[in-house]
Amino acid sequence: MLCAGYGTRMQPYTYTNQKAMLPIHGKPILEYIIEGLKFAGFRNIILVVGYQKQQIIEYFEDGAQWDISIEYVEQNKLNGTGGAALLCEELIYKHHFFLTWGDILVPYNTYKDVYSTYQSDKEDFILVTNHLKDLQKGCAIFCKGKYCTKMVEKPPSDLKGTDLNNCGIFILSTEIFDILREIEPSERGELEIPDAICYGIENLEWKVRIIKMKKEEFRADLGDIGVYEQLKTNDNWLKKLSR
Repeated sequence: MLCAGYGTRMQPYTYTNQKAMLPIHGKPILEYIIEGLKFAGFRNIILVVGYQKQQIIEYFEDGAQWDISIEYVEQNKLNGTGGAALLCEELIYKHHFFLTWGDILVPYNTYKDVYSTYQSDKEDFILVTNHLKDLQKGCAIFCKGKYCTKMVEKPPSDLKGTDLNNCGIFILSTEIFDILREIEPSERGELEIPDAICYGIENLEWKVRIIKMKKEEFRADLGDIGVYEQLKTNDNWLKKLSR
């Protein structure tokens, strides 16, 4: 789980707080995500930390309080989601791993759907999508049937043909580490997970399975200060997590 960033879009809240540790109805954001992963059956978690890392480490420690195991990896240089994933390579002992951003809230059944699809269909790559009206704020996903054909980060406003967004939840083969070492950084100077997936689709015939969230399903991007402030004002969304 990636939670190393400065959270600049969440200032002033993140001047002194790690974004993933911002409180919301009695818990930090990250705790809701961890509870969702545990609900889905995940027990061994690696947290990629950086800015205000001690807030995370001191709160969750080794994960025993949640009956899980937590390891920590520090991302000193914030060089993208791909750079963060590469730091975890030596701690991943299986051929596939689950990856998620540390600031996305979704119903816990979403994690369960990803894990059960992996177990039943043995897919090497799984990508969760959500519907988004303004894809310029996200990463547009094009698909054919059950599989992704293309990803476009921060697409132009006149993009047509999809309203699917990269939700930030994946199962990935460890093959992706070799690609992350080969590809060039993005225009932002970062190694990006979506860029590595696109490379695999275009050059290695990777089949990337899509799991689509429904339009009415709850999803909150806590990288958006407006979303955070809205969720703090009511707690109706809490029931949507564990349905």
